[in-house]
Amino acid sequence: LYRSSDHGGNFIDCVKSREKTIAPIEILHRSVSIAHLGNIAMLLHRKVQWDPDREVFVNDPEADRMLDRSMRSPWRL
Repeated sequence: LYRSSDHGGNFIDCVKSREKTIAPIEILHRSVSIAHLGNIAMLLHRKVQWDPDREVFVNDPEADRMLDRSMRSPWRL
């Protein structure tokens, strides 16, 4: 089991070296998602229901719109 007090630094080091990070990126994605989902529920002042397989809210287009934001020009996906 690996330990690190600097996951951000480990990530940057791994980008440069192409090594694997201490924690798998999928785990980090799920961990950060919890914070984003909590913030969205707090901003909406209500409970939300999340579908982790599809990564969308269940029957909640208002909450879904808060999952992304438009990018400043000239950036786009």
